[in-house]
Amino acid sequence: MPSNVTGLARSEHVRFAPSWVRPPARSARGVRRPGRPGLHRLSDPAGTMGVMNIMLFHSTYGLRPAVARAADRLRGAGHEVWTPDLFEGRTFDTVEEGMAHQESIGRDELLRRAVLAAAPYSERGLVYAGFSFGASVAQTLALGDGKARGLLLLHGTSDIAANAEVDDLPVQLHVAEPDPFETDDWLSAWYLQMGRAGADVEVYRYAGAGHLYTDPDLPDHDEEAAEATWRVALGFLDSLED
Repeated sequence: MPSNVTGLARSEHVRFAPSWVRPPARSARGVRRPGRPGLHRLSDPAGTMGVMNIMLFHSTYGLRPAVARAADRLRGAGHEVWTPDLFEGRTFDTVEEGMAHQESIGRDELLRRAVLAAAPYSERGLVYAGFSFGASVAQTLALGDGKARGLLLLHGTSDIAANAEVDDLPVQLHVAEPDPFETDDWLSAWYLQMGRAGADVEVYRYAGAGHLYTDPDLPDHDEEAAEATWRVALGFLDSLED
């Protein structure tokens, strides 16, 4: 099922086949992307090779300090980052409270707010990114934006419209293994559907972490998994340069 909330850890890259494949090791590494020469430059973890314009969406907990810290990390690598507040100032201590607020606003209104936040910058060619619920928002916008440069999904995915179509859009997903909100069956189907839509998808799994493992303020947090995620994600952003 698609993720509606916002932590798990130790990863290695895996490109999905129709049958489910689990990585055997515990260290993330770059692999060759079809249509893109060379490896992700994980040796340049600061991501200084290219500057991206990133629209980063928060989780169902709201725009909490962890999102600001993530944005600062990306800015420290030289990228432009925006963090829209889809909950208009509200933050929550539990998943249940956040989901209740999310449902009270409604999907259509949340997407409207997200589109309005991204619209002033879309001509620049955005990389859409998000945490869990925010990842589902990012995916929806990226699949509808012909100028999107990439899609970085942290802890979440979303369903895919039957008519969705992109031109080799680079997509990277980081997700726990197991993850109660991103099951194996769901992720297998999601991967195939994204491929049919024209996306170039990479998936990294983190065994033993919690759902929103990049957030140091939550019980889900796993420092090793979080650092591995950011190292690989920065390499991904670097690979998106012209």
